[in-house]
Amino acid sequence: MAGGTDELGARLKAYEGQPASRAGIAKDPVNLPMIRHWCEAMGDTNPAYEGPDAIAPPTMLQAWTMGGLSGNTARTGAYDEMSALLDAAGCVSIVATDCEQEYLRPLRPGDEPAFDTVIESVSARKTTKLGTGYFVTTRTDIRIGEELVGVHRLRVLKYAPAGRPAKAPPRPRPVVNRDNAGFWEGVAAERLLIQRCTGCGTLRHPWLPGCNACGSLDWDTVESSGEGTVWSYVVMHHPPFPAFDPPYAVGLIELAEGVRMVGNVVGVPYDKVRIGLPVRVEFRRYEDEGGASTLPVFRVADTLGSLGTLDAAGTAGTAGTAGTAGTAGTAGTAGTAGVAGASSASGASGALGAEA
Repeated sequence: MAGGTDELGARLKAYEGQPASRAGIAKDPVNLPMIRHWCEAMGDTNPAYEGPDAIAPPTMLQAWTMGGLSGNTARTGAYDEMSALLDAAGCVSIVATDCEQEYLRPLRPGDEPAFDTVIESVSARKTTKLGTGYFVTTRTDIRIGEELVGVHRLRVLKYAPAGRPAKAPPRPRPVVNRDNAGFWEGVAAERLLIQRCTGCGTLRHPWLPGCNACGSLDWDTVESSGEGTVWSYVVMHHPPFPAFDPPYAVGLIELAEGVRMVGNVVGVPYDKVRIGLPVRVEFRRYEDEGGASTLPVFRVADTLGSLGTLDAAGTAGTAGTAGTAGTAGTAGTAGTAGVAGASSASGASGALGAEA
């Protein structure tokens, strides 16, 4: 792409005037259901678009010529050849920049649009903030019979992305509100606090303003031992968030006190996490431009012993802690929970943020 003579630009110019599609036929006639869906999506309540004398919204012009996921059979291959040249030169990204439409007469239900598309122009090489490439404009003429009813021009930039400095994105921070602030204050002090209703003594997580057992609004806290077992888990693969490095395991942990909490399971490979593994809370501190933050994660206890026991136990399922799984060798395939998917995910203060 660098250099003086733009040989690629000269080759691209040869495609100007070539047909990109020829004698295309719309997959559907103009129809009231599509008009209605369009108007609902756009919030357009113009009465001209409904009733026995309805017309189609002019801005739907392109909608009638779209090929959908299966494409259309009218394509000539010229546009694909031109795109392949650009791809080979490193212009692998594309962004639509603008479109222009001309309306010569309204379309009405029952009209059957036909269309031809031509590569109208290819710009000289341009450098933008996105990168360096070429603006390509196509023109589509829409007809009903022999009558030209509209023209649609679409301009895209096909470009080689500009290099960007490699910088790790900041890690998302937990959402702290007045209901769960006490939990996160405890985490910052490396204490895992559980809410306790002072009316009936019920422990609860995530933190709530009132007791879901007796309705009392009064509460205090108890500090968890941090010991627990993996009740269920998922392995995150997609979507890959930039701040994290998938795959990684996110577990629903049943603490020794009886409540369940969501957190990352660390200390073993993601594919070695099993239901029933014993874990213990570990506090990890992160630093970024926004300052320091602390998150609780759950480290598998006695890594080698636990893995060996569970592997021997086969599909350990809900075999409880790894210690008892060792003697559960004849207990069959213990669990129905499998990869249950973190059940209710423990809500606001349980969503601890995915560990890279």
